[in-house]
Amino acid sequence: MKEGAALIDVLAGLQDPRKPSNGTRHDFQEILVMTIAAVLSDCDTMEDVVEWSRAHESWLRRFMTLKHGIASEDTFLRIFQQLDPKGFEACFRRWVGRIVTGLSGTIAVDGKTVRGSGTGGEQAIHMVSAFATELGLALGQEKVASKSNEITAIPELLDALYLKGFLVSIDAMGCQKAIARQIVEKKADYLLAVKGNQPGLLQAIQDAFAEQKDAIMHVADLDAGHGRVVAQRCSVLPAAGIVPESDWPACAVIGRIDSLRQVKGKTSELEQRYYISSRHLTPTDLAMAVRSHWAIENQLHWVLDVTMREDASTVRKDNAPENLSLLKKMILNILRTDTSGRKKLSLRIRRKRAAWDDDLRAQLLGLNPL
Repeated sequence: MKEGAALIDVLAGLQDPRKPSNGTRHDFQEILVMTIAAVLSDCDTMEDVVEWSRAHESWLRRFMTLKHGIASEDTFLRIFQQLDPKGFEACFRRWVGRIVTGLSGTIAVDGKTVRGSGTGGEQAIHMVSAFATELGLALGQEKVASKSNEITAIPELLDALYLKGFLVSIDAMGCQKAIARQIVEKKADYLLAVKGNQPGLLQAIQDAFAEQKDAIMHVADLDAGHGRVVAQRCSVLPAAGIVPESDWPACAVIGRIDSLRQVKGKTSELEQRYYISSRHLTPTDLAMAVRSHWAIENQLHWVLDVTMREDASTVRKDNAPENLSLLKKMILNILRTDTSGRKKLSLRIRRKRAAWDDDLRAQLLGLNPL
């Protein structure tokens, strides 16, 4: 399949992080391919990867020489600990650029802590990811530096991505003047959640909705199912005269979403969420864009935790947690761009199909026999 072939081709440009003077018996590229094949085949730990490789050695030898057999678990781990995450991420972005054409819509940006990486006295790493909500594909990630937060990582991630024409949605942590300006300068639009970290802006928006009731455009929606009912109303107002454009460039509308939730007969308190956007969104557009943003939670973060068991991983040293988090996003993209099976198959079953079917696995990875 073209997608896998492009990935293998792009990874061929990565440099082996090991020092030759230390003795490198096992081929770096072969270890990368073995790891990707094993994780695609439902392996979630490095111990799983090594044991799977040993069990499938005859299959692997169809595509690689394995001059010294299967490396030890320590060797696999050492490579991912030493591998330059910036170089690995650059390869990932080039690959995504090859498999995705005509991409448009919303890019959701959000952070996730890899909890297992924080055991054993190490601080858990926090990753900020970009996600194409319409296609369900991860576009990139940036590690939050120690003693920092998402405010510093988001600009670095955005700087590395092609954003022209997209609507970039970010939660309140990313509601920063510099981030809004950066998005506009990259010929994209922003949709930023506004909370207490921008008190002056929040107050101005709240006052505007209280004072300009006759000018408000809104749409209501009712969602019922699974024992709950959610009533929601989305409202927008022009931002002119409310949001200073010198601070928030090209800001076009302000938005408010009022939500009431009823679960098992109990109704929650009214929740009000506020937004600013440089795109002229209608109330329906705003509702759809906010709903799309949460795809990064449901289709990326949740899948990494539950299907890929990322939070259960105890790999914590050096660059390994960051690199393995990116590798799992590669696997998700491979599975989501696969058209060989039924569309409604879960990602869990798709991984198992790759584990069960040698030919399918080779096809997904674009491997060619020696």
